[in-house]
Parts: sequence; C-alpha cells; structure tokens
Amino acid sequence: MGPLLWILLVLVGIAGGIGTGFWITRNWLTKTIRLEIEREISQSSLSAEEILSTAKKEAKDLLKAAHLDAKEKAQKIYEENQRELNRQRDENKRLETRIEKREENLSAREEQFSKREDRLREKEAQVHAKEGEVDKLVVEQQEKLFEIGRLTETQAKEQIFGDMERKYRHDLAQMFKTLKDQYEEDAEQHARWTVSIAIQRHASEIVNEATVNTVSLPSDDMKGRIIGREGRNIRAFEKITGTDLIIDDTPEIVVVSCFNPLRREIARRSLEKLVLDGRIHPTNIEEMYEKSKGEVYRIIKEEGQNALFETGIKGLHGELVKLLGRLKFRTSFGQNVLEHSIEVASFAGMMAAELGLNAERAKRGALLHDIGKAVDHEVEGSHALIGAELAKRYGEKDDVINMIQHHHNEVDPLTPEAVLVAAADALSAARPGARRETVDLYLKRLELLENIANAYEMVEKSFAIQAGRELRIIVQPEKVDDALAEKMAFDIAREIEEKVQYPGQLKVTVIREKRATAYAN
Repeated sequence: MGPLLWILLVLVGIAGGIGTGFWITRNWLTKTIRLEIEREISQSSLSAEEILSTAKKEAKDLLKAAHLDAKEKAQKIYEENQRELNRQRDENKRLETRIEKREENLSAREEQFSKREDRLREKEAQVHAKEGEVDKLVVEQQEKLFEIGRLTETQAKEQIFGDMERKYRHDLAQMFKTLKDQYEEDAEQHARWTVSIAIQRHASEIVNEATVNTVSLPSDDMKGRIIGREGRNIRAFEKITGTDLIIDDTPEIVVVSCFNPLRREIARRSLEKLVLDGRIHPTNIEEMYEKSKGEVYRIIKEEGQNALFETGIKGLHGELVKLLGRLKFRTSFGQNVLEHSIEVASFAGMMAAELGLNAERAKRGALLHDIGKAVDHEVEGSHALIGAELAKRYGEKDDVINMIQHHHNEVDPLTPEAVLVAAADALSAARPGARRETVDLYLKRLELLENIANAYEMVEKSFAIQAGRELRIIVQPEKVDDALAEKMAFDIAREIEEKVQYPGQLKVTVIREKRATAYAN
C-alpha cells in the first residue's frame, strides 16, 4: 500500500474516531442532561408536594381558626340574643303583671260599682219607703192639725213637746251622755296641759358660771415642795391625776384646774392629803391618788343612794345610781347638779300631785333629767340626749326617756309629766339664790342674742326664750323661702357660737308664716 493510502486510512480512522467520540460524547451528554432534568423534575415534584402539604396545613389551620372565630362569634350572638330574649321575657312579665294588676283593679272597681249600684238600689227603695211614710205622716199631721185647731196654744205646745220627748227620749239621753263625757274628758286634759304650759312659761329666769377648786396651804413654802426639784413633783401630779395645777402669786392657795369635775375632786383630795402628810414625791403622790379615788367612788355610791332615799324612788339601775352620785361633784352655773336634780324631782312631784298626774313617774324623770351631765365631759353631744341614751341603756321606760329629752326641748313632750319636769327644771334654776349670775348679765346676754338675729335682713322680730337656751326668729315670709330660712338659722347659730358664751346648746328657730286676710263689707 502506498503512503497515500495509509494517510487516507489514518485520516479515515481519525475521522471515524472523532465521529465515534462525538457520538459517544453526545450520548453521554444527552444522558447526563436527561438525568439532571429528571433529578430537577423529581426535586421540583418534591418541593411542589411540600408546598402543597404546607399550603394544605396552613389552609387547615386557617380553616380551623376561622371555624373557632365563627363559633365564638356565633356564641356571642347567641348570648346577646339570649340576653335580649331574657330582657324581653322580663319586660313581658312586667307588662303581664301590670296588666294583671290593672285587671284586678278593674275587677275591684267593677265590684265596687256593683256594690254601689246595690246600695243605690237599696237607698232608692228606702227613699220610696220613706216617701210612703212621709205621705202617711202628712195625712196623720193633717188629721192632727184639725184636732189641734180645736186646742189652745198651751195645749198644742204641751202635746207637741210630749210627743217629741216620748219619741226621742232615748236619743236625747244618749246624746247628752256622749257630749257630757266628751266635754269632761276634753276639759280635764285641756286644763292639765294649760296649767303645765302656764307653769313652764312662768318659770325661767337666771343663769351663771361654773366654780373652780382651790386647796389652801399652810404656808407659801409648800408651793416649792409641790413643784419639786426642776418641776418633778408637779409634773408627776398632773400626769397621775389628769389635771393642771395653777401656782401663782396668790398667797397660800393652789388652784386645781380640769374640765372633768370628778378628776378635779380626786386631785383636790390627793393634794390635801399630800399637804397634810408633808411628804411630796411621785411615789407618795400615786399612793394618795389611789386613796382619794377610792374615797370619791365610795362617796359617789352613798350620794346616789341618798338621793334615791330622799326622793323616794325605787328600782333604779345600779349604774344610774353611780351616775347620780357623780353629779355631787358637778356644778352648773354655780349650782350643784345633784342638789338641783333632787330639787327638780321635789317640784315636779308636788306639781304632778296637784294636777292629778303620776307624781312618782314625774319625780323619776326629774331626778334623771340631768344624768347626762355626769359623762358630758367624756361624750360629745347635748347632755339631754346623752342622758336619754343612758336611761334607755339601763332599762328606763319611754315616758321617762322622753322627760329627759324634752327638758331642753330636744323633742316634743309625750306626756304632761314631761312638761312638768321642764317647768320644774326652770323653777329650780331660776329661784333666787340658786345661781350666781346677776340679772343684768343675764339680760345683756338675751339682748345680745336678739341683736345678732335682728341684724339680719328680712327679720321682723326675735325672742330669746327658755332662759336663753332658744332663740326664735320671725322673718318676712314673702321674702324668705324654706331654703333661705334653713341657711339663715345656720348662719345665726354660727355667729352666736363666735360671739356669745352660753351653757350647753342653744337652739335657733326661724319661723316664716304666711297669712291671707280679706274683709267682707
């Protein structure tokens, strides 16, 4: 073979190898690409399934949430509808009840109308019967007139009066008895009230100030011993007794000051014992205080029992007896309150006996009328109301409690005895020598009260009454209404508190009265 052939064969082989390699390469690339494409398709299929699964899951969750939300909304709507239904039912029940009541009222009215018609028929029948009787009587009277025409005037009067007396004898007797009993009862009651009120109006006069306790000393040197080193003794005394010692330049006198009269009395006795003993130091002060305290409480019990014995009152609670005894150490305007209470009981009992009232009940209420003053330094309020509360607590009856409340016009009286107790209280306080305030000072205070009230516009007149315990103010009714009257009373009361010194409570009453007058010519 020649070289060209070999070259040709070589080229053919190379071309064949290239072609075969190309074919093999193309097949391999095609297979590789197909596998890659299949793998990507498989992966895409898996991603799509995951996405579909996730979407289904999310859709299921959304559906579940939507279902729950719809269920909650449906429940709310159901509850709202149920509430509205219940409200409608309640409203319907109320309407049914009202309708039933109206029906009952209508039925009752129908029954009433039916009864009225029956009564009217009965009355109509009675009227017809009376008409028949009247016609019969007219005929009889005409016949009698013919007979009377033949009688003299005297005989006619005697016959007429005799007929009337025989016909209405029982009715006249019954009417006379009824009127007699009624007038006797009214006259007796009116007489009692008239006399009681007259006594009360007559008995109100003078008032005064309270006293203080003093202790006499053997010498002024004792003042230094009472004060002690650096004030040790006086501080201990004031702390133990609850009082104040006033030591000034007054020779051989020490003043014991305290609002509570019982503490003041115990302190006075303790100081007198210390001065008599001569040993003044905190330990001895406490010892003397306990001794004096025991003495005072024994005296309290004895004085309470003596008051009951003197007034003849029985069955009083033990605590009330002790409170009565405490009044021995209480003064009001210089007047001992226990002696004042005994005196009031005596006055009230005598007046009640004279008027035919219950003297024992009047004395009981009178003796207890100031019982509230035994604790009025410890409890806030009017002593009349405090005393009434104490009496109620310890079993006193309502009429006695009313006497205690009424003696300063805290409430209206329920019995004539309550008025007598107030009158006896005023008599005891007002009798000459009972209290130490001069008439001039008393009148000045009343005048000051009236001047305070008269300074207000629209005030016509003012009157200080009840020994200055009440101020009554008459205003112009066309200018002062109810609301303004209340404010005026409040303002005047506040001004009196600032400018006037007075005992206990002072009542301010504003009165507005409208009168209409016309004249017939």
